Amino acid sequence: MLSLDPLGPDWDCPLGSKDLEEEEGPWGGGSGLPPPGCFPGSWRQDVGLDCKGSLEGAEARAWTVYGYSLLQSCLQQAGLPETQDRSQVPRTGCPGAEVTLCILGSPSTFLSVLLEGGVQSPGNMLLCLSPAWLTKVPAPGQPGEAVLLVSKAVSFHPGGLTFLDDFVPPRRATYFLAGLGLGPGRGREAAELARDLTCPTGASAELARLLEDRLLTRRLLAQQGGVAVPATLAFTYKPPALLRGGEASPGLRLVELSGKEDQETLVKEEVGAFLHSDALGDALQVAVKLSGWRWRGRQALRVHPRGELGAVADTVLALLEKLEEEESVLVEAVCPPARLPFPGSPPPGPELAVRICAVVCRTQGDRPLLSKVVCSVGREDRPLRHQSSLPQTLEVALARCGLGEPGQVAVVRQRVKAAAEAALAAVLALEAGLSAEQRGGRRARTDFLGVDFALTVQGRTLTPVALELNSGPCLEACGALEGLWAAQRPRSAAEEAAAAPLVETMLRRSAHYLMEGKQLLLIGAGGVSKKFVWEAARHYGLKLHLVESDPNHFASQLVQTFIHFDVTEHRRDEENARLLAELVRARGLQLDGCFSYWDDCLVLTALLCQELGLPCSPPAAMRLAKQKSCTQLHLLRCHGPPWPAPSLHAVPCCPLESEADVEKAVHQVPLPGVMKLEFGAGAVGVRLVEDAPQCREHFSRIARDLQGEADHPGIGLGWGNAMLLMEFVEGTEHDVDLVLFGGRLLAAFVSDNGPTRLPGFTETAACMPTGLAPEQEAQLVQAAFRCCLGCGLLDGVFNVELKLTGAGPKLIEINPRMGGFYLRDWILELYGVDLLLAAAMVACGLRPALPTHPRARGHLVGVMCLVSQHPQVLSSTASRETLQALHDQGLLRLNLLEDILVPGEYEEPYCSVACAGESPAEARLRLLGLCQGLGIDGPHYPVAHFLSHFK
Repeated sequence: MLSLDPLGPDWDCPLGSKDLEEEEGPWGGGSGLPPPGCFPGSWRQDVGLDCKGSLEGAEARAWTVYGYSLLQSCLQQAGLPETQDRSQVPRTGCPGAEVTLCILGSPSTFLSVLLEGGVQSPGNMLLCLSPAWLTKVPAPGQPGEAVLLVSKAVSFHPGGLTFLDDFVPPRRATYFLAGLGLGPGRGREAAELARDLTCPTGASAELARLLEDRLLTRRLLAQQGGVAVPATLAFTYKPPALLRGGEASPGLRLVELSGKEDQETLVKEEVGAFLHSDALGDALQVAVKLSGWRWRGRQALRVHPRGELGAVADTVLALLEKLEEEESVLVEAVCPPARLPFPGSPPPGPELAVRICAVVCRTQGDRPLLSKVVCSVGREDRPLRHQSSLPQTLEVALARCGLGEPGQVAVVRQRVKAAAEAALAAVLALEAGLSAEQRGGRRARTDFLGVDFALTVQGRTLTPVALELNSGPCLEACGALEGLWAAQRPRSAAEEAAAAPLVETMLRRSAHYLMEGKQLLLIGAGGVSKKFVWEAARHYGLKLHLVESDPNHFASQLVQTFIHFDVTEHRRDEENARLLAELVRARGLQLDGCFSYWDDCLVLTALLCQELGLPCSPPAAMRLAKQKSCTQLHLLRCHGPPWPAPSLHAVPCCPLESEADVEKAVHQVPLPGVMKLEFGAGAVGVRLVEDAPQCREHFSRIARDLQGEADHPGIGLGWGNAMLLMEFVEGTEHDVDLVLFGGRLLAAFVSDNGPTRLPGFTETAACMPTGLAPEQEAQLVQAAFRCCLGCGLLDGVFNVELKLTGAGPKLIEINPRMGGFYLRDWILELYGVDLLLAAAMVACGLRPALPTHPRARGHLVGVMCLVSQHPQVLSSTASRETLQALHDQGLLRLNLLEDILVPGEYEEPYCSVACAGESPAEARLRLLGLCQGLGIDGPHYPVAHFLSHFK
């Protein structure tokens, strides 16, 4: 049935005034004491719920005690330990530098978010049980906005551990989410706390009012989202501005009343026309209800047979007397339950109805993502409502109604996903057009949405029809279903919490907030492949000051300060670091951090940070990682403990500075081997050598062709052209991109590489996320992590190239900077994690706000295009303009690595083109078809072979 809040048979219309003032939920804002509740348990009662410096009245104190008991009951039912009171020893922390995710609301509503936050950001997810635990103070330099400070909260940690904490000094909230209500109680206090904050907020009273207006949201969903909604006739008195004008929506009729009295004739005419219209389809009943913020959670609905025109009109007229401005009386079709199995005859007995509850979250790039679907099943003649039926999975619910065929269930799930994501997209589009005042603050956004659907049949098709949008009830239903599992067994990786994408968004928005306005010195601008840096800096509000060798670099016009300085002669890095430090001081730059993503400048950056007293990995560690033979030889000596030691992953090698070194190396390193530049990048000059003559020949060629920076800029020749010979190991090649802070691994992303075109090692293809088994993925991550630690790399974003052999991971090289080529873009697209922002946070001494276990939202498979292999194609069928147009249409993902089509013996890839898919196979097939159509695939460049590793 249609409504969450049906009336009993004794409901009398009109409602009494007492009925109009009552509201459900502990944060609803009523003026009475909390409900008695049912909290059987043995938890401690003598906990410190009072907040120093704040006095609560008896009623407010009762609500706080209620909230604490409710939390303990929720933890108890989930099989989790009781909250420990450690408020007598306040937490000190690092005020202003920590991620602080704060929720003010009902523990039962937000439990799934709180527990997931404890996993993704331990100790930083805080539940406030009283508005008195929070304080708003004016934000310096930001008139009309306030900083939100947390003095007391329950903090959440992995394993469901919780602590009652006091914070001295108070923690500054970096994200705030409140359970909102209207009225004189806590709902109003929560709304006031959420308004006009400097930190991101996931809800506001202003936005909640919009979502609670069913007429507004139905028109929005029907017009903007293409989502099916019940046929509706609405009588409104002085409608809100957002409902005035605009196009008519199919099945939605809006009648604007000039007054609330003497409307009998108009009402009967409109009701009669509606009841006889085709818009109602197969509906046999209509429901009459009030719509507006005041009516949320109220029992204000009556169902009538479709043929009872007089009764429907009388109910409408009675409710019109209760209308205030911007409220409506709705007459809507009661969606008949789908008769399952479909098609076919119904089973004997009462017809079952299915109500579907979907939670959808806003993710990276403001894209909606369905996170969980929960259902309830009940008799058709007993309307379903939240909290009155057990939550079930979609599969179980449909099976109980006779639809158990997996393919049909998958179709229903896909339709629910499409409709729920379209609903949030429509809401986000609406919000984008609102002013800060209309949203309740500059940083107020809707970050998650609950969508209630009825499953019905439209045109012989099973269709989810959106009944209403909400914030808490659907989230609570999903949390209740997860709680049923949690008490029996731990959640597997496939059973992602409904709140997981929401917590990731909380962390992402917190990171933006913490970094806004930070002053960063950037050493080296890089080439065309790093153009994203300047757009990202503007998006995050970073203030960049650039040191660059090229006085005419395009980025010189995109930064706060441009310092022209030759950074290519790396034999003078120590002297240059001192000179640059003097320049920085002379210009009076007040820096929060200094970093680089350009291979050439990493050691100089570490030395400069040392001079300026800014956070960075030690220069000795950067030197060790920068020189490839030193990396391997050092790690070969790292035998541990602890075990496994980094030496297990190192590969025998010899440095080569002269022909005599080559003669010595061929007797020390097993052949075949790999020769490469000590300080090289982009696989330039890397070659498989089979025997001693090939070693001598390649050494001579490199010594002749690549002598200095001018011969091939940007690959490290400013360090010289020394080489090394290392053993060639068989296996699949992988990249591991790591984020380390204080020597702790915060995040790791593994990608797979396709076979290279021997004897060279230029990359051909890649796939993300990895297709390896979890154990092998973990081996690669731990190998990369141990190798970084072994070299002394403790803080930063690092790219580690490894091969997975029969004996485990073997190190190719460590790049002590953010991964190049397409890696940052792919990780941002799939995981919502920006390695550039993470690197900037580490450079400022801030722990990056990252989810502990990021999960990919799909798969990407890509191939490289080379000027030498695609000279005609890249000028015609796969020109830059053509590829960019396909990228803009969402048909491929383009990462341009060079901006000129100049072939050469020592080349780097020109660009990467990739396709996305729900599975690796889908992405691979799309990419292969695209490459065949564009002419990238061919006998000379067999894309199918390059993608063969990803099957």
